[in-house]
Amino acid sequence: MTIVDGNALANEIRDKLTASLSALVVKSGIEPCAAIIQITTDPSASLYTRRLQRTLTSAGIAVRVIEMADDTRVDVAVAKIRDLGEDPAVHAIQIQTPLPGHIPLATLTEVLNPHKDVDGIHPTNAGLLAQGLPAVVPATPLGGLHILLHHEVPLSGARAVVVGRSAPVGRPMALLLLQQDATVTVCHSRTTSLGDIIRQADIVAVAAGRPGLVTADMIRTGAAVIDFGTNVVGGKLVGDVDPAAADRAGLFTPVPGGTGPVTNAMLLHNVLALYKHFLEEAP
Repeated sequence: MTIVDGNALANEIRDKLTASLSALVVKSGIEPCAAIIQITTDPSASLYTRRLQRTLTSAGIAVRVIEMADDTRVDVAVAKIRDLGEDPAVHAIQIQTPLPGHIPLATLTEVLNPHKDVDGIHPTNAGLLAQGLPAVVPATPLGGLHILLHHEVPLSGARAVVVGRSAPVGRPMALLLLQQDATVTVCHSRTTSLGDIIRQADIVAVAAGRPGLVTADMIRTGAAVIDFGTNVVGGKLVGDVDPAAADRAGLFTPVPGGTGPVTNAMLLHNVLALYKHFLEEAP
């Protein structure tokens, strides 16, 4: 049984990406730049912004952090995102969530330049992924797939169950597994007999936002379990899968220390991909 060391894997990914990025910068002479837009004073959002900023700057990427107040008008936020999308010195844009209640994410996504969409949330990128075409993929499910590939979990022909159908995680994870020729079932809050479905799976990916939703008895012996859950219970970070499930799994991502660090590394991967695209399209 393998307990995934997300920190070690993330460090390995970052080292390779940093080397690739450095070579591109030397060749092009153009400094890569990412913008992080935070429209909230929420402490947890600020903490995540600082962590992402450190990840990117340590790889040699210039970072612009745009902090806006919770009462920022929608038109002001839209204008800022549009301006960044037109700025040739900015190659990647990340819209920090959560957003204030009066600013729908869809409104900001509509004006986001899809060629600078580091989160893969623009409808163009989501549509390309759905069609199996090259696209910027949301970092969390991309990290989950990387974990499976890195540990050589057989995917072709495997029975996979994705629990959760959110646009940033569940849906793209299902599509990524389909691209690897897995047979995929997507479960959600209306699914009946969830345990019976999960017990048939060789691969279980859970992104439901409900702590302990998937219990140990639901896991088939030897199954690969990818837990994307990030829930705070009693002041501690816990996943959507009962940790006891690790005793039955063939591969298991703990929370914390599993998918989280790899997600941050995949954001660096996406910035590099957008920067490379910019260089390829530059006159």
